[in-house]
Amino acid sequence: MTRKFFGTDGIRGRTNAGVMTAATAMRVGQAAGNYFVRGTHRHRVVIGKDTRLSGYMMESALVAGFTSVGMDVIMTGPLPTPAIALLTREMRADLGVMISASHNPYADNGIKLFGPDGFKLSDEAEAEIEALLEAQPKLASAENIGRARRIEDARGRYIHAVKNSVGSDVRFDDLKVVVDCANGAAYQVAPSAIWELGAEVITLGVTPNGTNINDGVGSTSIEALQAKVVAEGAHIGIALDGDADRLIVVDEKGRKVDGDQIMALIATRMHEKGSLKGGGVVATVMSNLGLERHLQDRGLTLERTKVGDRYVLERMKEGGFNVGGEQSGHMILTDHGTTGDGTVAAMRVLASLVRSGKPASEILHQFDPVPQLLKNVRYEGGAPLENKTVKNVIAEVEAELEGKGRLVIRASGTEPVIRVMAEGDDAAQVEAVVDRVCDAVRSAS
Repeated sequence: MTRKFFGTDGIRGRTNAGVMTAATAMRVGQAAGNYFVRGTHRHRVVIGKDTRLSGYMMESALVAGFTSVGMDVIMTGPLPTPAIALLTREMRADLGVMISASHNPYADNGIKLFGPDGFKLSDEAEAEIEALLEAQPKLASAENIGRARRIEDARGRYIHAVKNSVGSDVRFDDLKVVVDCANGAAYQVAPSAIWELGAEVITLGVTPNGTNINDGVGSTSIEALQAKVVAEGAHIGIALDGDADRLIVVDEKGRKVDGDQIMALIATRMHEKGSLKGGGVVATVMSNLGLERHLQDRGLTLERTKVGDRYVLERMKEGGFNVGGEQSGHMILTDHGTTGDGTVAAMRVLASLVRSGKPASEILHQFDPVPQLLKNVRYEGGAPLENKTVKNVIAEVEAELEGKGRLVIRASGTEPVIRVMAEGDDAAQVEAVVDRVCDAVRSAS
């Protein structure tokens, strides 16, 4: 079934255009409410948001939708996505909702849904809710309309959980840490959690005004963080994205550390302590071959999924893994949460820094990444990946790289673009094969 509303991570789009309107948000509240209203108990939904100007509008619309079908609403205000997943489970809510477009600019917004267990909904559940979006909602009787209230202790609950993700013996007293919150959802909680464990905290991206989320700050714009770490002589820099489910690190020399190196560090340390489950790590097809080799050298596996943290989590649940993530910075540590959590992952990195007594540049350089190149090819129409010539070129390239590298080709789910990625030990060969595939795609479109 072709989806009109849900994508790979909930519903997302430009505000007041397409699917991301107040009218749609109200319908989502009604449809999701109808889907989760089961039994005779008083039903409740937890709603959080990031700092986008449109969050007020979307929140109000969702509240109207949920209360109209008989669900009580608990609003938390700005909080990270993983905090909403946590509170949904802890407060025994029937449903959790995060209003955020993650690392996108402020003009976009999105709606992510969590089930009562704190996990993102399955494709099947989203499909059923999407069908209800097209149907007439079942409204509550006048006496059963839901109530809405704000809670004041949500930030404190999450900070407590984040601090508990590291051992009670761990303190950050001797660390100077630059924390960049992208002017987003973690602007209060992330610096507070790290400071409360003793670190000297220098902040960036903690003055949201509704339109500056992810604007020159955060995990997708780390130049300011790199400069600040070096200028302040900090031990490490932490960069979160707009809803704080991603983490990118900057070492004391100002060098970027991506999700692959962070996963390698966390998994290796847990393996040494005997707490790594599943015999390895789950990541996507985009993770570097160097990570795979690093894990193999330690008797561990790297299981790959298609791009999207929800697919990583699904495989983790199936295989009993407790560490997974994406090169882009999603870190899923299921011992501590049900979705990606950049702040929890940052705490684990800081704990490793303290325990090792070594500089960040040393402990975060777990492996040498192999040369990797990604290029996007825009096409006008048709299905270029079904073209016989394109298929032949792909087969030739895969044979050429066998044993020495990988080729990953995927179509974008949101635009007419084919993404071509290759990696291998020979950088010149990698560039050559990517160009060959891209040329073939262009000729076929």
